[in-house]
Amino acid sequence: MHKAGFVNIVGLPNVGKSTLMNALVGERLSIISPKAQTTRHRIIGIVNEPGYQIVFSDTPGYVNQPGYALHRTMNTYVHQSFEDADVLFLITDKYQKIDEQAFLISQLVQTKVAVVVVFNKLDLCREGELEEWQVRWKQELPMANFVPISAKDGTNIDKLIEFVVKNLPESEAYYDKDSLTDRHIRYFVSEIVREKIFLNYQKEIPYSCQVVCEEYREADDMDRIRCTIFVERESQKNIVIGKGGSSLNKVGTEARLAIEEFVGKKVFLGLFVKVKPNWRNNDQTLRSFGFEKTND
Repeated sequence: MHKAGFVNIVGLPNVGKSTLMNALVGERLSIISPKAQTTRHRIIGIVNEPGYQIVFSDTPGYVNQPGYALHRTMNTYVHQSFEDADVLFLITDKYQKIDEQAFLISQLVQTKVAVVVVFNKLDLCREGELEEWQVRWKQELPMANFVPISAKDGTNIDKLIEFVVKNLPESEAYYDKDSLTDRHIRYFVSEIVREKIFLNYQKEIPYSCQVVCEEYREADDMDRIRCTIFVERESQKNIVIGKGGSSLNKVGTEARLAIEEFVGKKVFLGLFVKVKPNWRNNDQTLRSFGFEKTND
């Protein structure tokens, strides 16, 4: 008997979905930063064992008041995640307000599949606080299981895996058993560069940037990569580049080292900055960047 199925992770921005995804899969597939709304796409990570295959899906944080077409597209990925799951994880923590999670709760109440309230940042809870939250979530989602975890240090990740395996349907594997994800290497390269942008710039700059890997040429000694960073205004371009190219060089160096660790070999990384006005509100540009069209 072989089991296989899909586990979709939903939650508000900056609650630890990507950290959880990486902990579950055991690889750093989703980029992470302290800033909200770092994840923009739906990312698949696959766990393979002889008796089962779990396909985890990390989704963008749900935006209650989307300000751009980009946000509406990100919310579309969250909507889709309720339709194609065998198990649903709602990741939350002590800092998230229940009313801000109203849409997610309303969708989970209606689902027919197994649900887990994954209560993250267990290590930051005071004595007795965890029990209080468990009671509150039992009132909101009576049918859901409650599993406290720390995605950062891996506490109780094994319990989540055990629960999923118990609730997976019998099925052949959906992907090759040696697959880790369905994404191409270019996607991860562009995401690594974007992660370094989120870590090195403040305010609106990271949110105004989109990275596209234009070229990836493999060679025995060194892979050669060319990426373009798109911004919305000329003033943003100047900030990203920095005085004498200092800021862009710093991002490039950090990204190159991370990419080399990811691919396991030396790379040459060329970064270029271009202006694409108002790209976050342009459906055609969003599609060219790999985002699905939204239905407003």
